[in-house]
Amino acid sequence: MPAATNKSELLTVFDKELAKLRKTLDPVDEERARLSSPDDPTTIKGVIAHRTHWMGMFHRWYEDGIAGRQVFVPAEGYKWNQLKAYNAPIYAKGDNTPWDALRPDFDAACERLRSFILSRDDHELYANGLYGWTGKWTLGRYAEASGPSHFRSAHTYIRKTLNSAQ
Repeated sequence: MPAATNKSELLTVFDKELAKLRKTLDPVDEERARLSSPDDPTTIKGVIAHRTHWMGMFHRWYEDGIAGRQVFVPAEGYKWNQLKAYNAPIYAKGDNTPWDALRPDFDAACERLRSFILSRDDHELYANGLYGWTGKWTLGRYAEASGPSHFRSAHTYIRKTLNSAQ
């Protein structure tokens, strides 16, 4: 699926992918949220905690950049090829958090990211080189990676996990 190139496309893909994920999550309770797929120990709880965390990371990058602080992408002390080590404690924390706490946090993070997108114009979201920390990507592309792309992969993983449990 090609990346969005404007605010309208970004909001469309955001809403579409989030709706699919929420539909998959609706029947999930605490017991089912502890499930993982046969070939991956990551639980549904861990996946949702991870997606929530990375939406927060997006905001941190943006806020640090706007404030003139150094932006650590992906995170201070980590390179992109070290994400497995970075993400491990996020998944573990999710595993130890009640499902009834994870879902509202996830929903709030989704709303915050969608509101962020709504409050920006096409230039701010898709002008190249506007933010030094985004490198070759635009702000909109980072927002898409932190939201809709993560929603899509979470939906796929969670559906697979739920289907394998039946």
